Amino acid sequence: MSSSVVEVRGLRRAFGDQQVLGDLELQIADGEFVAMLGRSGSGKSTLLRVLAGLDDQVTGSVRVPRSRAVVFQNPRLLPWRRALANVTFALPDAGPDAPSRTARGHAALQEVGLAEKTRAWPLSLSGGEAQRVSLARALVREPDLLLLDEPFGALDALTRLKMYGLLHDLWARRHMAVLHVTHDVDEAILLADRVMVLSGGKVSLDVLVELPFPAPAATMASTICAVHCSRNSASERR
Repeated sequence: MSSSVVEVRGLRRAFGDQQVLGDLELQIADGEFVAMLGRSGSGKSTLLRVLAGLDDQVTGSVRVPRSRAVVFQNPRLLPWRRALANVTFALPDAGPDAPSRTARGHAALQEVGLAEKTRAWPLSLSGGEAQRVSLARALVREPDLLLLDEPFGALDALTRLKMYGLLHDLWARRHMAVLHVTHDVDEAILLADRVMVLSGGKVSLDVLVELPFPAPAATMASTICAVHCSRNSASERR
């Protein structure tokens, strides 16, 4: 069993009188891909913010790796910086023997399939491209823990399918731990090797997923068919 890179014990977080997380327990092993499901308001994003170090108004024990990065649903790119500059702007200065910030940024953009977009402005990018720049910005930090807060929620179905494959390939290649917050049950089962459900401020379900990636052809075909059928119906109503 791989050692845990995330260990949470008795985590509590309240907003006023509302208890959002209550005595939550969580472990994520090195290199494990965990998907977190739950209703809106169940505390999924709150937990992710705690693990990212963006919320310290908690009680309990939280142990996370020093090197971690977050990808949000909104790419949050700086519109006055080109794609490469968006990827590298938060990088610390490297030592004399380390690759330069620019070289690391180029490598990260190439890894997400955007080698030709280094000088693109954010407003010229499609939704999927902007999210890939956001992903490259996380990867360039070489995180031991990647935190994903519904990063595909605003993308169309076909673009989401492409992003699923990209994310899975990156995870397999880099062997980092991933916590992926999502509302989409199919997405969770497709991507993760472990799925948790958050309810009542605690992990109410924790199951291993033993399915191959990519998904069975029938599942993929039905998804694509649904997209095209909905578009055809919309065209007929016009």
